[in-house]
Amino acid sequence: MDYLKSGLKSVLGAQADSQQPTAAETVERLVERVQTSTLLDDRRDACRALKSMSKKYRVEVGAQAMDALIYVIEMDRSDAEIVGYALDALSNVISGPQDDEDYIEGQEEQDLGTQFTEIYIKRTENVTLLLDLLEEFDFKVRWPAVKLFTGLLECRPKELQECVLVSPMGVSRLMDLLSDSREVIRNDTLLLLVNLTKGNANIQKIVAFENAFDKLLDIIAEEGYSDGGVVVEDSLAVLLNLLKNNSSNQNFFKEGSYIQRLTPYFELQGDSSGGDMGWSAQKVSNLHLMLQVIRTLVSPNNPLQVISSCQKVMNQSGLLEQLCNILMASGVPADILTETINTVAEVIRGHHANQEYFATVSAPSSPPRPAIVVLLMSMVNEKQQFVLRCAVLYCFQCFLYKNELGQAQIVQTLLPTSADMTTITAGQLLCGGLFSLDCLSNWFAAVALSHSLVDNPTQKEQLLRVQLATSVGNPPISLMKQCTTILQQGGKVQTRLGLLMLLSTWLAHSTQAVSHFLSIPTNIPYLTSQVGLAEGDEHEDLVQGLCAFLLGICIEFNDDSIPSFTRENLCQLILKRIGQETFFDKLGSVSKHELYSRAAQKPHLKYKQPSEVLFDYEFCRLFKSLEGAVIRAVQPKPKDLVNGPESNMTVQQHSLLQQYKDVIREQDQRLNELQKDFNELKSENEKSQSHMEEMTSTIQQLRDQNALLKAQRVASQSAERSGSPSSIDINNLQHEKEELQKQLENLEKNLKEQKDSYEKLKKELEEEKEKKQADAEKQEPLINDSELIGTLEHQRQEITELKQTINRLEEEVKTKNEISGEKQGELSKLAEEKRRLQQRLARVNDKNQKLEDEKSRILKEKQKIQEELDSTKKEQEDLLILLTEQDNKLTAYKKKLRELGEKVEDDDEDDLNEDEANDDEDIDEM
Repeated sequence: MDYLKSGLKSVLGAQADSQQPTAAETVERLVERVQTSTLLDDRRDACRALKSMSKKYRVEVGAQAMDALIYVIEMDRSDAEIVGYALDALSNVISGPQDDEDYIEGQEEQDLGTQFTEIYIKRTENVTLLLDLLEEFDFKVRWPAVKLFTGLLECRPKELQECVLVSPMGVSRLMDLLSDSREVIRNDTLLLLVNLTKGNANIQKIVAFENAFDKLLDIIAEEGYSDGGVVVEDSLAVLLNLLKNNSSNQNFFKEGSYIQRLTPYFELQGDSSGGDMGWSAQKVSNLHLMLQVIRTLVSPNNPLQVISSCQKVMNQSGLLEQLCNILMASGVPADILTETINTVAEVIRGHHANQEYFATVSAPSSPPRPAIVVLLMSMVNEKQQFVLRCAVLYCFQCFLYKNELGQAQIVQTLLPTSADMTTITAGQLLCGGLFSLDCLSNWFAAVALSHSLVDNPTQKEQLLRVQLATSVGNPPISLMKQCTTILQQGGKVQTRLGLLMLLSTWLAHSTQAVSHFLSIPTNIPYLTSQVGLAEGDEHEDLVQGLCAFLLGICIEFNDDSIPSFTRENLCQLILKRIGQETFFDKLGSVSKHELYSRAAQKPHLKYKQPSEVLFDYEFCRLFKSLEGAVIRAVQPKPKDLVNGPESNMTVQQHSLLQQYKDVIREQDQRLNELQKDFNELKSENEKSQSHMEEMTSTIQQLRDQNALLKAQRVASQSAERSGSPSSIDINNLQHEKEELQKQLENLEKNLKEQKDSYEKLKKELEEEKEKKQADAEKQEPLINDSELIGTLEHQRQEITELKQTINRLEEEVKTKNEISGEKQGELSKLAEEKRRLQQRLARVNDKNQKLEDEKSRILKEKQKIQEELDSTKKEQEDLLILLTEQDNKLTAYKKKLRELGEKVEDDDEDDLNEDEANDDEDIDEM
């Protein structure tokens, strides 16, 4: 501190011992010195003092010196030391002294940083200036700039994200920092990117197209995958931000074969045994983040196409196998095991190949047990952690999701069999949990068993065959009978809710199951008594609401096979003993409950504590789909329309009523047909919508790539304009020069080949043209249009004359018919002449037709030749355009090489020199 005071005295001048200046006065004098001093050393000393004071006097330095510090950064950019002092001072003002271990940032300090951030970003030029400074390679400038930018992002992320988006090459400059060889800058850049990529899909896409996945995975591999330090954690946090809720980046990640590069991350070497030994807190955090990355790719919230393709790749790359190995390993920490179970669940959810593979996984025990059995053992064990049991249930649900084969396998383990009874099966564990004294085990087992019946009427009927052994000497009872018995005995709310959800799923859309349920005489009285009870606490209201729902299912799917409990009888029972309004109120109270709304949002069981375990996602879907049908089934049907009014109708009224019924029946039939057509059109529309979404996603990716290419082009142009040794790496320039030389040689070679091809094509075209002209000359008598038209006109005139002669002869023949017999010889001659003339007319007509056909053929051939000539001319024009583009590219590359210092001969100059030399020779000769 004494050194600081002496430094301040040297800067400010000696002060009177009797009057010590305040911090605000000191900052004011330092700011004045920064603004007025003409010597760079004086300004540098003042900035150094402001940096020191900013650690303790944030308010004074931020309020008075911010503009002066920004001015220094703008005007003295050539001096790295003073710029570094100014950036450090601003960073301390925004974020506080981060290098001070004793500094603790409270809410007041956070608000202070937010206020100063708002002042700084009020001028967008300040953010642009900071982005420009990130290009400086000097450590004294780049590192403070990164820290300042990170602090601004933490205080005002959305505003900074917008500034980065509108800044040319803003994201590209930030991404280049990941390639910095100095680890401290690279690591701080990761923290910057964590804040930059949060909640902004546009920045996420640009960062992804800036080769972020490659860079991040390379850093993770260099740091040792899950055994790495906090750098791996930061890299995974950026990766998670890029992929979460961003289907475009998820597609890019999958199509770029990055999923295959995740497999080595889960190769645990010697850490899967011996308790938690080898599992450091950092390793647990790293592995937890990587599991979240995988779950992001296969989350049920993603588009179905993205989920399916990622699941397929995870199986083919061996990633699913690695996850299952962790799942079955011993000594894995509980939170990692829980997250791994959730991850495996979503990797296999709805994917038949993955579900079949998971069914074959066995635990390394003696004897080996299926992974499903081992997991269910944990689920029904009340000593296991609550979150782990929820994860196992979720995994079991995902295994059975759209998996009829898996559902049949689970139900089969409950049916009588001749297999070895000493082995523990999934069915035995579910039954054990269903009838356990632990209410959570009851709920978990009931929900798990209900998932083996979802959308599967066959297994609902098979489950009716399940018989349970009771005490010795007593006959076995059915599973449904045992469930209803436990339900009627009371018990805790979770037990009753679990059983009611199981029975509702079992009976829905299955008349056989409903008949079996109604055949148990105590069931309906129990349900009606529960629904008719007075309102209790909120949990008891839920039990009554589910009883009403189950009673409504018994009405909706009743085939009237049980005489005492037909649809009509049950409806009358509700009206008389419960009341229609009461029934509807109890039924409606279920969907109004907060936990019902939360469970209906997504399949994952995200319960914080056991008291929240009441509803299941699939049951909520079932309740939502059948609630309206149950209400319609319970509403009374007006019988007086059949028995009362119609009995008093006349014959004409009956006839009119029958006509109306026929019309309604036809309309109903037509409506069903239209509904069917509508469903088909809706299905086609959904497919079209899916295709449109895919095309939109593809177009967006192409737009992003186009924007990236444009940005890269702008960057290359700006780099060319700058041309300073400090902003261009010499090695990169040398490499770029060699590449340009190679491209120039290739272009010259291609240009030469294209010129040769052009000359050859031109020669062939001239030969073809000459050949066509020669053929045309050979056919000149036919092709000459004027001669052909003249010939045709002559033939027409001849035909006209012949017709006139024939008409005249016919008139003479008609006249001669009246002449006497002595004139018959002359008439015969005239008839003969008429016949000859007719034959001549026919020959002339044939010749005329042939000439017409020949004319049309010649015109077609002429049109074809003209089209070929037009096509050839178009090809020549395209070739000339291509040659012009190649010449332009060649000129641009030569220009670029000249800018890089290479000596390049210009063809035009060479040609000009040759022409001048030839002119000189001609003059000399003259």
